[in-house]
Amino acid sequence: MTLRVVASEAAVALDLWLWPLEVPPERRAALAAHLDAPELARAKGYHRDSDRAAFEVARGRMREILGGYLGCAPRAVPLLTGPHGRPLLGTGAGGRGPAFNLAHAGGWAALVTGPHRLALGIDIEPWREVEPEVAARFFSPAEQAELAALPPDQWRAGFFNAWVRKEALLKALGAGLMRPLDSFDVTLTPAAPARVTRLSGAVAARWQLYPLELRRDFPGCIALRHAGPVALTVREGVLPLPA
Repeated sequence: MTLRVVASEAAVALDLWLWPLEVPPERRAALAAHLDAPELARAKGYHRDSDRAAFEVARGRMREILGGYLGCAPRAVPLLTGPHGRPLLGTGAGGRGPAFNLAHAGGWAALVTGPHRLALGIDIEPWREVEPEVAARFFSPAEQAELAALPPDQWRAGFFNAWVRKEALLKALGAGLMRPLDSFDVTLTPAAPARVTRLSGAVAARWQLYPLELRRDFPGCIALRHAGPVALTVREGVLPLPA
């Protein structure tokens, strides 16, 4: 399923993969068998089995997909843990692997892949109840003002638009939560273009936000350092997601 095809030499091709985290026990076991020793140790560190299962299914399927790009078995994908726990391809990939980023929330995993060395991040987050104090704590003054200007029935949509856009950008920057969330601005108004309008220490115009609507109440976002067109293809799953 192709969401957008842009006829341009400068278009960056991205692939999106979506899969459920709830799978039959035998499938979970098969996916967990792909994990290496550090990943298995991390999985064992989760106190709740549901969290452990989500990690195993997300990482195991990610390894299968990356193995397809690299032409190797899932367990042979040379993954390293980068800063802030982000998985990265090691030197064993020979400099030919894709850029990628993984997110999981709300019972689903989302993986985005793109050209090698592209700065790329993704985040997904279903709506839930949230207090206004959270926005006051984490959002910039400009974002708080934009959020406050929304009609009450759009407040939650605006909040989660901002949240997934900021998280995706942090992941693309490779900064994790070391960069304060109020050190940059993103737009958040529903139905308005998604943009980075301020980015401390960098040129905001070089970064692009590609919003995803997994469902009406389940937003996502891809952030990438590329100012030109994007061609996004859904390789696995469908949009919108099934209820």
